[in-house]
Formats: sequence, structure tokens, C-alpha cells
Amino acid sequence: MTETQALKPGATIGILGGGQLGRMLSVAASRLGFVTHIYEPGANPPAGQVADRVTTAAYDDVDALTTFAASVDVITYEFENIPTAALDILESHRPIRPGREALRVSQDRLTEKNFLRDLGLTTAPFADISDQASLDAALAEIGAPAILKTRRFGYDGKGQARIMTLEDAPQALADMAGAPALLEGFIDFSHEVSVIAARGLSGEVACYDPGENVHLDGILHTTKVPAKLTNSQRMDAVLLAAKILNALDYIGVLGVELFVTPQGLVVNEIAPRVHNSGHWTQNGCAVDQFEQHIRAVVGWPLGDGQRHSDVVMENLIGDDMDRVPELAKEADCAIHLYGKADVKPGRKMGHVNRVVRTKA
Repeated sequence: MTETQALKPGATIGILGGGQLGRMLSVAASRLGFVTHIYEPGANPPAGQVADRVTTAAYDDVDALTTFAASVDVITYEFENIPTAALDILESHRPIRPGREALRVSQDRLTEKNFLRDLGLTTAPFADISDQASLDAALAEIGAPAILKTRRFGYDGKGQARIMTLEDAPQALADMAGAPALLEGFIDFSHEVSVIAARGLSGEVACYDPGENVHLDGILHTTKVPAKLTNSQRMDAVLLAAKILNALDYIGVLGVELFVTPQGLVVNEIAPRVHNSGHWTQNGCAVDQFEQHIRAVVGWPLGDGQRHSDVVMENLIGDDMDRVPELAKEADCAIHLYGKADVKPGRKMGHVNRVVRTKA
């Protein structure tokens, strides 16, 4: 990719999905002089408040998809579960970055686990589950406790059922409501970290410092940097993220979640998009994950992602919005709200980044 092939300011970036990630991508794109066009089935999406244009249409609306594609120069996305038929239509008109292989791998947990294993990376033990017999056989091999997950469409703890004893298995399978599922064995880990990494059109790779994650009720609660890692673990985390990026011929930002164990790092899952655990970069780096993603998909050079401050990111979930007036009084507390009209339990309404300035 040469500089003359890179998109110039004024070009239009199409973004599939109008949630908070699409919103923050639009803000980053506008800082670089790009125009954004959001495609979102739901009315009045958060990204629509900051984007230049919004198309409100379903992912099976061929005319709307075609018109949208014709209006943009490149297409990216804020979530991975985009229907294949919609992607077929869009890709016939404009490049989609990250590419289709990343979506194919990440849309199905079984495909993703096999992909990671084939790269020589360590994952939790897993088995494909289609019925009670396959679940019983998998539990006999993997054992309990374990967790049963739908192969597709799960996020923030949804589509999951814990199996603490064998007696829990029938109800866990019933909770899948007939959807293809994956059984994963529990991992004995000390903590979870994630790496936010990017790859550009030229093949260059840039990684941010790993962040340490804490979840509550299946939803990310905090991410802090630096994470508790040895220098060797930190290097391993960055190298395996780069290995995944290169194997996918990836363009854009990717999130890689890892369990830290005495035996080494275990890959939990990958997300082919900007990631909640990377929000700390907005106040901890000169080039945050959202700008990094925009740089990658338009063919600009990547920022190096170097961290200038320690940061603790905290998600604001549901009624946490009541705390905003007090949070606004805190020193070195950056507030990022998503513009969602309705406050609901378990709904991500925003986040804050508490910054600790790194001493020279």
C-alpha cells in the first residue's frame, strides 16, 4: 500500500452498526477529516448523533445495502455478527476491512477455537455439542465445572450456562434453546488480560500494552494498565496477537482476551473490532484504538500505541449513570458517555478513564 493509494481526508467510511463503538469510531474519523456513514437497523442509534449520515434499514434490504455501499469508499464494522448475505452484497461494491475471513472465524466459537488451536495457541479444552448425548460424552472427557455456550451470537455473558456438576447438564442444554453449542472446560487462571492490536494494509503491526480485566455478572467492569504480567508474559501476549493478525491477513484493530495461568497464556477469545477493554487508550495514548482502526482501514500509517499514562477504565452500567455528577468532580477522570436515551440494567451507558500521570 502506497501513500497515493491511501484514502485522503474527505473520503467516506461506512460503518456497519450504530452503537457506542460505531459512535467512537465516527468521532475518531472526524478528527482525521473523514466522513462517516452509519448503517443500522435500529432507529436513533448512538452513533447517529455524531456521524455525518445514517441509513436506517435491515441487513436483508438489498436496495439499502447497495445504496449505502455506493455512498462510501471503504466499509468497516463495530460488531461481528453481520449476516453473510449482507456482506456478499456490500463486498461486491466496496472493500470490507477487516476482511471476511476474520468474520468467518469469529462468528462461530467452534471455528474460532479450531483456528486458534491450528495456530499452535493454547485454549480451554472444548467440544462441539449438538444434543444430550454429545454433552454427556464431552463432560465425561472434559469434566465439570464447565461452561456451555452458544456457538454464535453470545456476548456479555449472554448465551452461556454454567455446569458446576453433572446434574446441571440437562438444564444448561435446555438454556441453549436448540442452538448449536460449545462446551468449554474451566481454566485455573489468576487473572484475565487483553491485548488490543492493529495491522495495517502494508502488513505493519502495532500493539498496545496488555490491560488487566475484571468482570462482574459476565460484563467487563474494569480494565487497568499496566496489567500484572512479567516481561516474558507481556512479550508472549503481544507476539501471539501479532500471530493471529498475520494469519487472518487482518486490517484494523483486533481484541484478544487471554487467561494468565502458571502454565502460560491461554486464549479465551478474539474480537475482530475495537474492543471494550481498549477504551483506556482514549486517555492513555496519543493514538487511541479508534483512531488506530480508522488509520488502518483507510491505509494510513499506524500509530505506535505507546502508553504515556497508567489508566483504570470503568464501565458505567445501567444506574451507574446516577454517579455521573460526582464522577465529574473527580480529578483526572475522563467521562465518555454513549448518548443512549434509555437506562436499563446491564446496559453499557458509558465509561470513565481514571488517569495516573506517569512520572518522567
